[in-house]
Amino acid sequence: MNILKADRSPERATAAGGITLALVAFAGFPLGDAVIKSMAGDWPAPAVAALRFLIGALALAVILFLREGRRGFKVNRPWLHMARGFCLFVGTITFFSAIYIMPLADAVAISFINPILTALFSGWFLNEKMPPRTWGATIIAFAGVLIMLRPNIAAFGWVAIFPLISAFSMSTMLILNRMVSNQRSILAAQFYIAFWAAIFLVIASVIGHWMVPVMAVPGAPDWDVVLRCLLVALTATGCHFLLFMATMRTTAAAIAPFVYIQLLIATAISIFIFGDPIDRTAIMGGLLIVFSGLLLWRSERRATTVLEA
Repeated sequence: MNILKADRSPERATAAGGITLALVAFAGFPLGDAVIKSMAGDWPAPAVAALRFLIGALALAVILFLREGRRGFKVNRPWLHMARGFCLFVGTITFFSAIYIMPLADAVAISFINPILTALFSGWFLNEKMPPRTWGATIIAFAGVLIMLRPNIAAFGWVAIFPLISAFSMSTMLILNRMVSNQRSILAAQFYIAFWAAIFLVIASVIGHWMVPVMAVPGAPDWDVVLRCLLVALTATGCHFLLFMATMRTTAAAIAPFVYIQLLIATAISIFIFGDPIDRTAIMGGLLIVFSGLLLWRSERRATTVLEA
């Protein structure tokens, strides 16, 4: 038993570190979403997304060059990084469009099919099996989402498809992150996903400007739009960096349930910043989400106690 304890302790510590990193990353995303929502009407969503990722890619390129030189830009399987960038492009442009039109909390709620998709994809493509207790916690948390916000696709029409597409894309991105987690440079991996996302977003913005009236860019952005995009670039790039590091330390399925902390933070922002109301039923749903997290934590602690016995 002592040998088993010694063998398992580093593995458990690494997994716990990965979950902590994922928790911090997921907690930071709604803050950037709120800043993006504040720009609705100032500049089109694709243009805002393109500017945000151009800033992020340039900053990462400078940091990567200073730390690793030219060799830092050399990566294996570049097509995987292009695919990661494309997934991030689709997930970003659809979610930005959703929060421009829908309440922030509703868009976040509809996108919370993400953990279920991630768990399924990790099993299919990475052979990562999610324990029954994790499945149970995820299902309970998702039920809490439905109770809390009662997302009704019919009420929002075709707009509700955007956060669903975003959830699918971001789940795929998590799986691709895991597939490139053995890359030599984390910075290079982060640069390339931002680089390709920026390329795809710029192309989408140009096409949208000429072909879709609501996506037409009225002119150069005001200084406050640039400043807010810079803020989002810094926070979101940091969160994606932490999320990538998390997938290097534990399985994608293990960190998936913790995405629900975004719901609590997004709801608080909706209430106190944007003035969206919340009723008792929604509060009960939030408590159910918190319960699912405590259930998962207790299950993990019980499993640790058994291994150490």
